[in-house]
Amino acid sequence: MRFTHAIVRPPPTTFATGISRSGLGPPDLGLALEQHDAYCRILERLGLSLVRLASDPELPDSTFVEDAAIVTSAGAILTRPGAGSRAGEVATLGAALRLSFPELEEITAPGTVDGGDVCQAGEHFFIGVSERTNSEGAAQLARWLARLRFSSSVVDIRAMPRLLHLKTGLSWLGRRRLLAAGEVVDHEVLRGWESVRVPDGEGYAANCVRVNDALLLAEGFPGTGAMLAGLGYEVVPVAMSEFRKMDGGLSCLSVRW
Repeated sequence: MRFTHAIVRPPPTTFATGISRSGLGPPDLGLALEQHDAYCRILERLGLSLVRLASDPELPDSTFVEDAAIVTSAGAILTRPGAGSRAGEVATLGAALRLSFPELEEITAPGTVDGGDVCQAGEHFFIGVSERTNSEGAAQLARWLARLRFSSSVVDIRAMPRLLHLKTGLSWLGRRRLLAAGEVVDHEVLRGWESVRVPDGEGYAANCVRVNDALLLAEGFPGTGAMLAGLGYEVVPVAMSEFRKMDGGLSCLSVRW
């Protein structure tokens, strides 16, 4: 699966007022903008054409574009974010996606889905049920994926307090291999998959992004980086300190297809 396009959105001036449970203090907006620009340049270097949405101070969390849509090679669907304050993010992302996906579908009430709870692994999708994605939303998404001939399975992470989203602790590395952290490593849904466990103390690194021939990894996690390099991956470290303060990971910053 090779990516050629992505949608990104820089953090707004109100970024520090967004939702966060990290306890790491407020982000430095100037540094966050620098880190976001560096992230975008990496995607472009890897061959992606970017759609850059304007920042919106009315939507402090809107830099985390991944949560507002699920995009596949066969179609796209707008989500219904579980945090009410993020509902306004969907319209702008939808307008951008309709240029490439005119038949854009939507998750509807009472369903809720955050894109951060949806991990695509080739032709299969793992759908997390969490504080942000409810069972109705997961069921709607699974039915839509089935119509596109994708399989899916549900991973309930509500009893895993360290995971805000499923992809906080799970990423696809290619083929049948996953990178995982915390309790999700031993979840029965992952049977039949090769789960590579991140080293102790490096759980944040479990949210990585496979982009074509490279693997984007948050910088500052040498154990995970060395382990993945040893498995043959081209590891590209990415500065993420300011987004981590706002509960964001690497996958959150773009919608890719």
